[in-house]
Amino acid sequence: MTRTVDITIAGPATARAAEILTPEALGFVGDLCAELEPARAALLGARAERQAALDAGELPGFLTATAGVRAGDWRVAPAPMELADRRVEITGPVERKMMINAFNSGARVFMADFEDANSPTWANVVDGQANLVDAVEGTISLETPEKAYRLGEEVATLFVRPRGWHLHEKHALAGGRPASASLFDFGLYAFHCGRRRAERGTGLFLYLPKLESHLEARLWNDAFAFAEERLGLDRGSIRATVLIETVLAAFEMDEILYELREHSAGLNAGRWDYMFSIIKKFRSRPEFVLPDRAQVTMTVPFMRAYTELLVRTCHARGAHAIGGMAAFIPSRRDAAANELALARVREDKRREAGDGFDGTWVAHPDLVPTATEEFDRVLGERPNQLERLREDVTVGAADLLSVPDTPGDVTEAGIRTNVSVGIQYLASWLTGGGAAAINNLMEDVATAEISRSQLWQWVRHGASLGGGRAVDRALVRAVADEETAAIRAAVGDEGYAAGRFADARRLFERVSLEDDFVEFLTIPAYEQID
Repeated sequence: MTRTVDITIAGPATARAAEILTPEALGFVGDLCAELEPARAALLGARAERQAALDAGELPGFLTATAGVRAGDWRVAPAPMELADRRVEITGPVERKMMINAFNSGARVFMADFEDANSPTWANVVDGQANLVDAVEGTISLETPEKAYRLGEEVATLFVRPRGWHLHEKHALAGGRPASASLFDFGLYAFHCGRRRAERGTGLFLYLPKLESHLEARLWNDAFAFAEERLGLDRGSIRATVLIETVLAAFEMDEILYELREHSAGLNAGRWDYMFSIIKKFRSRPEFVLPDRAQVTMTVPFMRAYTELLVRTCHARGAHAIGGMAAFIPSRRDAAANELALARVREDKRREAGDGFDGTWVAHPDLVPTATEEFDRVLGERPNQLERLREDVTVGAADLLSVPDTPGDVTEAGIRTNVSVGIQYLASWLTGGGAAAINNLMEDVATAEISRSQLWQWVRHGASLGGGRAVDRALVRAVADEETAAIRAAVGDEGYAAGRFADARRLFERVSLEDDFVEFLTIPAYEQID
């Protein structure tokens, strides 16, 4: 008999809670939690132990214990027909209007996000699940005074990204304790949409964030197998693409694919979180200090090594390799800025397609044509380039750890960008917006994490500006004074108060300047939203 725990809801009333939070759905989530929570807790404990070893001077390497997996002759299950061509994917939060626009964008895939592009207010979480039901039913729509939003004739294939293993859902108590946010998000989606998708001849497709080891992938595989059996879904009908967005996962890509092989839909190069992971994991090492985030491009040695290894690993196993995010947001008022930015996007996507990636990510519908054009140049009528094995690529541990070879400088402009973006993004997050347009870029949790962790790293190791001045807390606070004054002047006193900018600044300084590094800024931030 399946173990279970009771799920008690402690959240405020939401419009469609009765439809989503049914006794049957919560019972299924409770079964998931009972089955998998002990393993999740153990894996989070292992993360802490690994970080302590890194702080003590250890460096990661390829695992001796799994050498047989890396050397073995195996492949993941072939992709279902609707996942054969993923040349351009668009991402966004589980917000109704943005979902409809993403579905209609011309991208092959839309990733509906409960994680980095979503502020997990209780209303956003529950309404997001209701939006997914409507999307699967094909009925999702929205009427505003300005416009009516409807699904078009051809829509993107739906993927869903639940929150990571490290997060909890405080409004859903499993046996009196906050439930795993991962299992809550996945469980509700699988319960409500698993059979609906099956009746339409398709499966549940997911993106998995923040994994740090193949054992964490194994836990997801266990969740998928459990859901398939309990919900009467075909074995292997749940498929997941894993974001390789931590440096530790980069050393276990073969193993991650192996653990998920019947449920695998490939790997994605989660570039922004990967940069954050480099800073976080090696925070005690002064030689790993990075320059301004704008200078850490995809062509610097450690980023180049990681992405090339990802393509080689995926294609050797018959799995799709998906490239990184283009976060630029085109402006309808600045043609010159658009032209420059689109040229950079085009160059980035041309490099990815040329390197063997099967697809890529964008954050805005207006970027879909540019990204599609670059992948069309390489793919033509082919759905992907899985046959391109990249046997010319040889990447060792030293290549993945070649962070000290990154060129560039720490500048006052970089400090200002990190402070301004970090505060503005957190203000958006605290008021319910998970994806924020700032300076023509789509910022999300990952880029905010880079902003605050870079400041922490620069202060911790006394990084020097061009004139020799060290970056210290006093300098960061002085810049924060100036940047918040500029924000206040732009939005006015009323907008400043309503936008929670003062709360955002206090939180940003906490996660940027405290002696002890806060593992994820969303953990303290989550305590400040309903």
